[in-house]
Amino acid sequence: MTEAAADEQARQTVEAAVRTQLSKALGGLRGTAESAVPTVAFTLTWLLAHDLRLAVGLSVGSAVLLLAVRLAQRSTTQFVLNSLFGIGIAAFFALRSGKAEDAFLPGILYNAGYSVAMIFSIVVRWPVVGFIIGSVTGDPTAWRENPAVVRLCSRLTWLLVLPCVLRVLVQYPLYLAGQVGWLGTAKIALGWPLQLASFAAMVWVLTRGRTPMQEPPAAPAAPVEDGDGEPGARPAPGE
Repeated sequence: MTEAAADEQARQTVEAAVRTQLSKALGGLRGTAESAVPTVAFTLTWLLAHDLRLAVGLSVGSAVLLLAVRLAQRSTTQFVLNSLFGIGIAAFFALRSGKAEDAFLPGILYNAGYSVAMIFSIVVRWPVVGFIIGSVTGDPTAWRENPAVVRLCSRLTWLLVLPCVLRVLVQYPLYLAGQVGWLGTAKIALGWPLQLASFAAMVWVLTRGRTPMQEPPAAPAAPVEDGDGEPGARPAPGE
C-alpha cells in the first residue's frame, strides 16, 4: 500500500465503511421480493389446498423461476440463490416429517444459533460487525486495537441481534402450536421488513458519528529548552 493510500484509509471513518457494506447487503427491492416469494407461495398454497407436496413444489418452483430470470438477464443471482437454498432446506424438513410447520423450523433454528453466536461475539469483544471493517482495511483484526471502533461495532452488532431474537420469540410458539398460516405471515413480516428496520437503525447510528478507521499517531513530545535557549532533555523530578 502506498503512503497516499494509507493516509486516505486513515482518514476514512468506520461509519462510512459500514454504510458502504450495508448498501451492498440489502439487495434493493428486487432482492427483498425474491427472498419473500417462495414463503408466500408455500403459505398460500398450504392454506388453500392443505397439500404439503404441492406447497413445497410451488415454493421451490417459484425460486427456480426467479433464478432462471436472473440468469436470462445475466444479473446477480446472489439473493435468489440464498432464497433457493433456504427453501430447499425447509422443503427437506417438511417432507421428511410430513408436517407443514416443519418448513419453518430451519429458519427458527438458524435465527436462534445466529443470535447466540453474535451475542457471544459481543461478550468476548469480537463483535461480528468488526469484520466488516477488516474487509475494508485488508487486516481482519487490526480494528480491535481501537477501543472506539470496538464499542461502535458492538452497538451495531446488537442491532443485528435484536431481529433474530424477535423472530425466535414470535415464531417458536407458533411452531409449537402448528399455526402454519401465522408462521408464514410472521416469517414474511419479520423477514426483510424487520431487517430493513434494523439496517435503518444502524445507518442512524452511523450518521451520528465519525470514528476514525485508525487511531491517529501520538504527537512526539516537544523538546525542552535549556537556560541558553537550546533544546535539551527534560529535567528529572528533583533536579
